[in-house]
Amino acid sequence: MLVVGLTGGIATGKSTVSNSFKARNIPVIDADILAREVVQPGTPGLSQIVKHFGSSVLLPDGTLDRKQLGSIIFNDEAKRKKVNSIIHPAVTRAILWGVLKYWVRGHKLVVIDVPLLIEGGLWKWMGKVVVVYCPPEIQLQRLMHRDQSSREDASARLNSQLPISQKVEYADLIVENSGTIRDLEEQVKTCISKLEKAAGWSWRLSWFPPIGVLSAFWVLCWRALGRTRSRKPSTGKRS
Repeated sequence: MLVVGLTGGIATGKSTVSNSFKARNIPVIDADILAREVVQPGTPGLSQIVKHFGSSVLLPDGTLDRKQLGSIIFNDEAKRKKVNSIIHPAVTRAILWGVLKYWVRGHKLVVIDVPLLIEGGLWKWMGKVVVVYCPPEIQLQRLMHRDQSSREDASARLNSQLPISQKVEYADLIVENSGTIRDLEEQVKTCISKLEKAAGWSWRLSWFPPIGVLSAFWVLCWRALGRTRSRKPSTGKRS
């Protein structure tokens, strides 16, 4: 099974691409959804957060008050790192279980939708990395329109993230979303075709546990132990 990391920048259309994969019956593991699930009432994640930050971060119904927690960690890097140290490992475990579930079911591809795939270093563990891209000016205009924000506010939000031009340097495939929805659908179709080709016929063999485990071990070691990607210009490769 080919494990595909999907990422992009804010307002580039990553969620639309993710939904397009789902519509074509390709399983998608959404890290944002998992990040909410791992801090539901009764989970170890929520218990650890309450233990560290107190009950003030809970709503009356016992769920996490994300707004309150956000205000606590917003300007405090140490506290923000503490929250990440609780949530990120739990999300990683949930992703691994999700991948295992789809592998057991015999899926050819599984897509892991992670906004911070590059920043968090998770791209190293993916068989392929897909980045949803549009030029920064289009990204800015879409963000302004979506959030009804000023150019200054939208620019500040974009500047707080890794530029999309840098993310594409890590991409094996790029889905360019500079045109219409129909154009984007064609991009996704082409991308899926290339991913299925990359998975090849050997994905069936990897379903058998000994071969699958060895194959996964090889990919993980190859990615994690010093594979250095060459810099790729943002106009150099399009799917």
